[in-house]
Amino acid sequence: MSAEESERSQLPFEPKKKRQKAAKSQNKPIVKQEAEKVDKKRYTKEEMAIPKVVSQRMIRRVAGFCGVPTFLGIATLVVSYLLAIYAHIRLPAIAVLLVNMGLFGLGVLGITYGVLSASWDEERVGGLVGLSEFSTNWGRMVEVWRETRQKNV
Repeated sequence: MSAEESERSQLPFEPKKKRQKAAKSQNKPIVKQEAEKVDKKRYTKEEMAIPKVVSQRMIRRVAGFCGVPTFLGIATLVVSYLLAIYAHIRLPAIAVLLVNMGLFGLGVLGITYGVLSASWDEERVGGLVGLSEFSTNWGRMVEVWRETRQKNV
């Protein structure tokens, strides 16, 4: 992880982390540490909600990256049927199945890629394909997974 990513600004819908207090709290008595745990701030739905601009951006990307392969998967079935009925061209069923499964699989992956390739910053639109946004958001997600796993161990 680069220094730029570690010092990045928090997203509007991302909870604030208290890393410095965790280091300081080791010197405090256990009673004060538990009192601070009770006083933890609960976030409201409005504070945790994804901003409308960002969610609209995610929806557009999911529609493109998921919708196109899914539409092509359905079109594959229709075209293979029409070829068999009207042109008397019988495609191997396994070929139709594999192409169809591949396209539907790309559609499923398109949902994830559509969400992760959208810029999560309200002011930044991001690129057309979203490769840099994907790598940034994937890094954030992996970081949170690691932190959660360390807390649970």
